[in-house]
Amino acid sequence: MIYLTRKEQFNAAHRLYCPDWSVEENEKYFGKCANPNWHGHNYNLIVTVKGEVDKQTGVLVNLKTLSKVIQEYIVEKADHKNFNIDVDFMKGRISSSENIAIAIWETLEPHIKVLGVQLHCIRLEETDKNSVEYFGD
Repeated sequence: MIYLTRKEQFNAAHRLYCPDWSVEENEKYFGKCANPNWHGHNYNLIVTVKGEVDKQTGVLVNLKTLSKVIQEYIVEKADHKNFNIDVDFMKGRISSSENIAIAIWETLEPHIKVLGVQLHCIRLEETDKNSVEYFGD
């Protein structure tokens, strides 16, 4: 088994808040991230796939093809968009990094399988100090 990782980047806005809470409760829990006027990040999306190296080509998966899948199903839908409003795979979810990573996994997994490899991990870096990893559990 070998693991291959591809990194893509996009910029997006969001607001953290629980719709069942008051403005005060949201501000107390989420702080500046509950700003009703949104805030944004320069996200790094790191996608790791796994499988066996093809004996004929010597590669796990064509990196251009993997990049195209990530671009089409995630980056083009999220880049310069608002996760709370514009991004279809985030409808009905609080736009935390945790939920974004899970939604990215759920969106990518069927398209990754078609490439003949397995999705191993989604790592979403929101800032230099904050990131989340999801393994599909």
